[in-house]
Amino acid sequence: MLDKQLVALLNQQVNMEWYSAYLYLDIHDYYVDKELNGFGTWFYIQTQEERDHAMLFIKYLQNNSERLKLSDVKAAAPVFNSFRDPAIAAYEHEQKVTASINAIYAVAYEKKDFRTMQFLDWFVKEQNEEEKNTETIIKKYDLFGSDPKGLYMLDQELGARVYTPPTLVL
Repeated sequence: MLDKQLVALLNQQVNMEWYSAYLYLDIHDYYVDKELNGFGTWFYIQTQEERDHAMLFIKYLQNNSERLKLSDVKAAAPVFNSFRDPAIAAYEHEQKVTASINAIYAVAYEKKDFRTMQFLDWFVKEQNEEEKNTETIIKKYDLFGSDPKGLYMLDQELGARVYTPPTLVL
C-alpha cells in the first residue's frame, strides 16, 4: 500500500494532467482558428500526451490497489493576444507540472517509497523534455515569427510532429 499522503498527491497529479490536456486543447483551438494548423497539430499531440500521462498515474494507483479520486477539471480558457502567448502559457504551465512532480518525488523520497520514485523517474525526464520543447517553440518564434515566411516555415515544422505513445512500462 502506498502512503496516504502520496496517494493524495498522485490523485492531484491526475487532475493536473487532465488540466494540461484541456489547456493544450484550448491552445490547439486557438491556433487552428488563426490558420496556424501546424502549431495546432503540435498542441493537439501535446493534448494526447497529457491524457496519456493522466492515464499512467491512474494505472499506477490501480496497480498499487489504490482508489482513483477524480476531481473537477477547471476549464483553461486563457486569453491570448499574440501568436507567442500560447507558447509562453505552455512553457509556464510545464514549469508548474515539473514543480508538482518534484514535490511528489520529494515526499516519496522522504517516505523511502522507492517504487514510487522509480515510477516518477520517467516523469522527471519527461518534464525536462516538455520544458525544453515549449521553450524551443518560444525561441524559434522569437527568431522567425515576425517574418511571414519564417512563421509559415515554423508552422510547417511544428505540423510535422507525430504522436508517439509513452514508453513507460507499469
